[in-house]
Amino acid sequence: MQFLDKIFHLEDAHTNVKRELIAALTTFVSLSYILFVNPNILSAAGINKGAAFTVTAIATAIGCFLMGFIANYPIALAPTLGSAAFFSYNVVIGMHINWQTALASVLVASILFILITVLKLREKVVDAIPQDLKYAISAGIGLFIAFIGLQNGKLIVDNKSSLVGLGSFNNPAVWITLFGLILTVILMAAKVPGSIFIGMIVTAIFGMVIGQIPMPHGIVSGAPSIAPTFGQAVFHLKDINTPQLFMVVLTFLLVTFFDTAGTLIGMTQQAGMVDKNGKIPRIGKAFLSDSLAMVEGSVLGTAPLGTSVESSAGIAMGGRTGLTAIFVGILFLISMIFSPLLAVIPTTVTAPALIIVGVLMAGNLKYIHWDNFEIAFPSFLVVVGMPLTYSISDGLALGMIAYPITMIASKRYKEVSPMMYILFVIFVIFFLITNMG
Repeated sequence: MQFLDKIFHLEDAHTNVKRELIAALTTFVSLSYILFVNPNILSAAGINKGAAFTVTAIATAIGCFLMGFIANYPIALAPTLGSAAFFSYNVVIGMHINWQTALASVLVASILFILITVLKLREKVVDAIPQDLKYAISAGIGLFIAFIGLQNGKLIVDNKSSLVGLGSFNNPAVWITLFGLILTVILMAAKVPGSIFIGMIVTAIFGMVIGQIPMPHGIVSGAPSIAPTFGQAVFHLKDINTPQLFMVVLTFLLVTFFDTAGTLIGMTQQAGMVDKNGKIPRIGKAFLSDSLAMVEGSVLGTAPLGTSVESSAGIAMGGRTGLTAIFVGILFLISMIFSPLLAVIPTTVTAPALIIVGVLMAGNLKYIHWDNFEIAFPSFLVVVGMPLTYSISDGLALGMIAYPITMIASKRYKEVSPMMYILFVIFVIFFLITNMG
C-alpha cells in the first residue's frame, strides 16, 4: 500500500485503496454501456462491430492509464457518444467520406491537440475562464448528466407537442429506475459508504428477479480481433487533401477541445481539486493525457476519446486520485472477456446514479453571483444550455459569447481578460462551423 501511496499520494488526497476501488467500480458500471453503444454507432459508418467492441475496451483502458499515471486524476477517458455520432452520421454518412479517412482526420486533429497542449494554450484558456463561469460549467454538466439519467431511466421521454414529457408508468423500465432511485436516495441520505454502487447492484438484481433484465446466456467469451481497424488512420493520412477534410479536422479539434475543457473543469470542481485562486493543479498533464488518448484511439480505430462525464459517479463515491482511473482501465481490459455479463445491464440500472450525481454537481450553483446580472446571464446560459442543447461544448459556447457582451454593457470590460475576447471570436466561429449544416 505504501508503494501505491508513493505513486498516487493517497494520504494527501485523504483517500485509500478501498475507496478508490469502489469509486472505480462505480465509474466502470456507469460507463460500461459505451462498450456496446459505441460499436453500434461506429458500425453505421461501416466499421466492423466486433473490432469496435474490442477497440473501445482497449482504447478506454489505455486512456484511463494515461490519465491515472500522468495526471493522477480520478477521471476516465473513453470514446464519447457525441464524437462517435458526429463521426458516423455527419462525416461518414452525411459527407460521404469513408471511415478510414475519417479516422485519419481524427488522428490529424489529435496531433494538433498535442501541439496546442504542449504550447500550453489549453491551460491558458481554462485559466482565463472566470470562476463564476467555472461553477456554472460544473452545475451545467450536473444538469446534463441528470437529464441523461432521466432519459436512460425512461422517466423523461420524447413528446411531439412539448419536446419532452413524463414517461409512462406502464413501462417496467420506469419501475426499475424508480426502485433504484428511491433505494440510492435512502442510502445516500443515511450516508452509507458506497451507496451509489450498492444501489446499482441491487437494482440489477431487482430487475432480474422481476424478469425485466434477462439472465446472461454465458459469462465468458473471447474478444474479437482489432485487425479490421488497427492502423487504418495512419494508412489513410494521405487522403486528407481537400478543404472539406481540413474542415472536418478543424471541427473534430474544436468539439473535443471544448467538450474536454468543460468536462475537466466540472469534474475537478466536483472533486475539490480547484485551489482558492480557481487554478486546477496538473491541468496541463490532464490535457496531455487526453491528447495522447485521442491519438491511440484513432490508431486503434475509434472516434475521439474524451473526458467521461460518468467519472462523476466515481468521484461522488470518493475517488480522488489516479488510482481510480487505473482501476477503471483494468476493469475495461477484464471486461473484454465478460461481454455476455455486461450486455444484460441496461441503462435503467445506471440511470439513478447519474440523476444523483447531477444533484451533487448542481450544488455549485450557490457560488455564482446571481445578484450581478452581467455574471448571472452568461452563467445561466451555460447551466441551461448544456442539457437543452445536449452538448457540453454548445452550452459552454453560449455563456462564453454572452460574457464579454454583458461585461462591456455594464462597463466592466476592463475585468475581461484578452483571452476571453479571443474566445468570444473562436466560439462564434465554432458555432458557424458546427451549426451551419
